[in-house]
Amino acid sequence: MKLYDGGRAPNPRRVRIFLAEKGIELPTIPVDMGMMEHRSEAVTRLNPLQRLPVLELDDGTILTESVAICRYFEELHPQPALFGTDALDRARVEMWQRRVEFELYLPVAAAFRHLHPAMREREVPQVPEWGEANKPRARAFLSFLNEELASRAFLTGDAFTIADITGLVSIQFMKPARIEMPEGLDHLHRWYDTVADRPSAAA
Repeated sequence: MKLYDGGRAPNPRRVRIFLAEKGIELPTIPVDMGMMEHRSEAVTRLNPLQRLPVLELDDGTILTESVAICRYFEELHPQPALFGTDALDRARVEMWQRRVEFELYLPVAAAFRHLHPAMREREVPQVPEWGEANKPRARAFLSFLNEELASRAFLTGDAFTIADITGLVSIQFMKPARIEMPEGLDHLHRWYDTVADRPSAAA
């Protein structure tokens, strides 16, 4: 089994943080996205969509999409549980995972892809108006998260889950997307400091 990794890109980071939380070590093949290696013939054979990460199992089976890869490892290594522990808990984790992905990660990604000069040759056409339009969407959701986090330690309750991983990576992705963190979000800052200090966050 081996993982084709994309360095500091958000989706590969989600998988690396997840694996670090599980204590799982895998052979990793680095793919330089800055040099467009994810569009190489070798990677395209594994994933025609030319996206990372890619997990290749020992029998040659290919898994792509970061959350799908994480779910696979959750089934193999249930502890610590990062997708929930019972029916209600798993539904709650799924709810927050999707909320964070749709309302924070995707707007931040849109701002990055449509505004950052390094993406000019990759995001064709770049639509700067769309990039700018997504910045207030991201900030509004951060304010929503701040209110939600007033009553609990993590996004879904008392336990760290994949939703927190997606939230952490999304907020850190705001820097290259040139989205400033709003002031006065004390509960969000407390949560962020907690998850960013976990050893897995350095993965």
